[in-house]
Order: sequence, then structure tokens, then C-alpha cells
Amino acid sequence: MITTQDVALPHGITLQCRVSGVAGRPTLVFLHGFPEGAFIWDALLLHFARPENGGYRCVAPYLRGFGASSSPKEVEAYRAKHLVQDLAALIAAECPGGALECLVAHDWGGAVAWNLANQQPGLMKRLAIFNSPHPGAFLRELQHNPAQQAASQYMHFLCRPDAETLLAEDGFRRLFGFFDTPQGDSPAWLTPAVRTQYTELWRHGLTGACNYYRASPLRPPREGDPAAQAITLPDSMLTVHVPTLVLWGMADPALLPGLLDGLPGWVPQLQLQRGEGASHWIVHELPERVATELQRFLQSKQ
Repeated sequence: MITTQDVALPHGITLQCRVSGVAGRPTLVFLHGFPEGAFIWDALLLHFARPENGGYRCVAPYLRGFGASSSPKEVEAYRAKHLVQDLAALIAAECPGGALECLVAHDWGGAVAWNLANQQPGLMKRLAIFNSPHPGAFLRELQHNPAQQAASQYMHFLCRPDAETLLAEDGFRRLFGFFDTPQGDSPAWLTPAVRTQYTELWRHGLTGACNYYRASPLRPPREGDPAAQAITLPDSMLTVHVPTLVLWGMADPALLPGLLDGLPGWVPQLQLQRGEGASHWIVHELPERVATELQRFLQSKQ
């Protein structure tokens, strides 16, 4: 069973979470990305809460700015330091005095997870990432790879002051278009029920979600906006020493396979798995593969 729980954090932010499993059990936290919500993890919350699959406590928050979680209006409130603060406080609330068994993340959730794993590795025993670029690799590709620069141009659209208005037009036509197949078709996983979940999520408002892009300098450079070209990140901000699983949909049109190059240099305890034919939406497309790889990772001795 999945329940909804509002977690009030000490610094004034409340995160609405989808929760399964018994409090006090070893805990998994799942972080969604853009333009998603915590419900993308429902099947995994149920799977890993079952005794035969570990009997974990499973928690999936709506990140700040999404759904019924707190949505500050200021762009600055979506800088990485604030997102990391939210996550650290949530872990402290769920695992007082202890560490997560695993932090599991996709897309923007992964951006927060990479940062937390670098800054406060003691909060987690393992890290699992699905199609969310390591910041060092993303910076390198945005600075030097024309193909990745082209694939990331959509970020500039999402930074526009009218982005949320345009995204909401025609029943969120542009947002649903993010999920289209290369042939321009709606994917099989986007059933009427899932479409309704997304529509209800987006009706809460889109400004917070767009503010993630407005607050981050990690976007392709263009005339008048140096963006990623103006950034330097030292290795001390990039190294992740916790055991890490990266499962990557290799047909992701926005995050290209070059982002996997060089990962072992930053993540010494890396397990890299490739999802051939899967796109950015691998959690929706290959739910059994995602569950299997995560189960294997949790049971591994690394």
C-alpha cells in the first residue's frame, strides 16, 4: 500500500511524499525529475516494500516546486544548495542517526543526488542513478561537444519568463510532447491513467519546475549567455566514493551517451549498465529492468 505523507523540514520547506513499507526498516529514497512527480516510482515503492524483496521503507518525495510540496517563488530558492538541504533534512527525518540503504534518482533528482553523495556521503550506503548526468561529465560535454550542446538547447526555452504559460497551453501539449517517440507518437506507457496523473501534477503549477533551469548555469552556451563556459568545477566537488549504479537509456535524445565517458575517474565504485533502445524515460519504459538492476545492486557486496 502507498500512502501520502507531508514531511515538514526544519528550514520551513514541506515535502509531500509517497510512502510504502514499515517505518524503522532500512530505507530507500527515490527522487523524480522534470517534468515528473513522485508517482513515477509507485511500482518500485510497492516492489521493495515486500518482505521477499527486502522489506524496505520506501519514500518518494515531490521535490520542492512540484505537486503539493512547497514551491518558493524566487528563482534563487532552486539553487543546488537548497535542494541538497531539502534532501539531507528528509533523510535525517526518515533515518535519524543513520544512513539510507540507497538513494535512487532520475533526471533532476539525480542532479541533487550526485551533489549530496559528494558533499555528505555518510547519509547513504549506495547511490543509484537513471539517466542523470554526473556534473563533471555534463559540464565537459556542454563546453566541448556540439552534439550535446544542440541536444540541450531546450533548456533555454525552459528558462524563458513565459515558459510555464507556454507549457500549459493546449492541455499541456508541449509537455506531453517531451515524451513522444522519435517517430512523434505517444509512447505505449503513457496510458490514459498515467496521462491523468501528469495532468493533475502540472495543474499545481509549473513555475517551480521551470525555476530549476533558471537557477542552474549548467546549460549550453549561446550568444550573450556563456552559461556552462563560465563554470569551473574542481574534482573535490565531483568525486563520489559511495558504491554507485548508473543505468542509462542509450536512446536518450537529450542526454547523449558521451555523458558516460570518464565516469570511473569520478566514481571509483561504479557499476554501469546500459539500456539499449531505452530513452530518457527508462523508468516508465523498462520497469522490470529497473527493478531487477536495482535489486541486484542492493544485494551486491560492493
